[in-house]
Amino acid sequence: CMNDMFPASYAWGNFTVLAVGIWAIVQRDSLDAIIMFLTGLLLTVLTDIIHISVFYPPNNHLTDVKRFSMGMAIFSLLLKPVSCYLVYRMYRERGGE
Repeated sequence: CMNDMFPASYAWGNFTVLAVGIWAIVQRDSLDAIIMFLTGLLLTVLTDIIHISVFYPPNNHLTDVKRFSMGMAIFSLLLKPVSCYLVYRMYRERGGE
């Protein structure tokens, strides 16, 4: 649905962070994986804000599919600080300082 609204960098950034997150969950003893995941989450929060603000369509071109896609992108952005907090707690549990 977002193929015609956002550039490919939006999907690539979020899917890359998802892959690093899976790596961080699988490698339970690695602090590097969890730091990379936390850094990636924080970076995608910033890039998501930029993507949504730059590529939000005008009202006269807003179809139901585009409205739903933008709503899901905004919802994902709103959940990322919660994810950052939970990943930070995982970092602290693994012995991070």
